[in-house]
Amino acid sequence: MYRFDHFNFNVIDMEKSLAFYGEALGLKEVRRKEAEDGSYLIVYLGDGKNGFLLELTWLRDWEKDNYDLGDTEFHLALRADDFAGAKKKHEEMGCICFVNEEMGIYFIEDPDGYWIEIVPE
Repeated sequence: MYRFDHFNFNVIDMEKSLAFYGEALGLKEVRRKEAEDGSYLIVYLGDGKNGFLLELTWLRDWEKDNYDLGDTEFHLALRADDFAGAKKKHEEMGCICFVNEEMGIYFIEDPDGYWIEIVPE
């Protein structure tokens, strides 16, 4: 039997990403792992409600300014207890990248271009 554990996003600037996920989604650091030689840093974020984690990975030797995310057809989705309040906050942050009124959902974009779907409870 299997159960979901975590999902990974590679990031260019760990501090910027941690600040974004903390402010936009209230995610908090659960644990981190750093290579002894400093070649990578992995930080796991959680919502404090279930065991599913978002893994953010920073790679020292990544030489590009971004990651090729293709057509961004993959995404992470989070449910919002207060959908209207969440949307207002994300509008103020300027991170909403797509709204689907018909489906009643919207997407925010993180500093590295990953899309996160926000759905009502």
